[in-house]
Amino acid sequence: MHELAGKTAVVTGGGSGIGRAMGERFAREGMRVVLADVVAENLEAAVRDLRDERGFDVTGVETDVAAYASVEALRDAAIDAYGAVHVLCNNAGVGSGAEGHVWEHELSDWRWALDVNVWGVIHGVNAFLPHMLEHGDEGHIVNTSSGNGGISPLPTTTVYAVTKASVTIISECLYEQLRELDARIGASVLYPGPNMLRTGLYESWRHRPAEYAKEKPRETPYATIEDVEEMMRKAGVDVRYTPVEEVAGRVVDAVRAGDFWILPPSERTDDQIRARAESMLKRENPTYLQAFGG
Repeated sequence: MHELAGKTAVVTGGGSGIGRAMGERFAREGMRVVLADVVAENLEAAVRDLRDERGFDVTGVETDVAAYASVEALRDAAIDAYGAVHVLCNNAGVGSGAEGHVWEHELSDWRWALDVNVWGVIHGVNAFLPHMLEHGDEGHIVNTSSGNGGISPLPTTTVYAVTKASVTIISECLYEQLRELDARIGASVLYPGPNMLRTGLYESWRHRPAEYAKEKPRETPYATIEDVEEMMRKAGVDVRYTPVEEVAGRVVDAVRAGDFWILPPSERTDDQIRARAESMLKRENPTYLQAFGG
């Protein structure tokens, strides 16, 4: 999809972090942008900045990606505003807030993360892709995964890793099915990084809907990004950050080139991929999980 100017992009989780950066970058490329987010104040601030202060053609639609009707309403609003959608970024995501071992995780933690991180992608594809195929123009879908799960899971973050592994598999199958149809729609899976990012992921628990409320009080406080930094330092990992604007730039490049893997070069990531592949090829137990899981 070489020509972006004049086309329309929809970005979920667009009120902050990576989603907002992608929306701004698409706008700078001359695209009309629809930002979607469940947190109204973040969405309003992003639209106010990009549209009212910077003059980009940006629309905001409050959306809960866990609810299919809400995603359908997002699609309809985008089409009503701009006529057609060409790029869809299924980017909205949450942490789970789960504590303890796998068998100790509350079912509400699983439901919340799966509904947003996995069903949110499914809802986006089901709501938008038929329209994108029907209008016949070039298009692209980008699904946000994570190295945590999409490449190798951190054992202490089971719920989140499971959801991001699912996003990778959905994206691979989507890519192949579109290729078999010789469709003009491409697909990518995004692994933000290669370093840590300052996004709202660690604060997502603050906006957890009542229907997913935890069943018992937490035994420990929610981990902050500073807590994660400290754990990394204790593990001997050099703490570095990747600007969200850099991630957004990679997304635009991949959409233009038709690349599936949006995976920045990283020696540590490559080591993870090799370790997991070698473990499987040799039928060995996954000792690499301890090495890379902290």
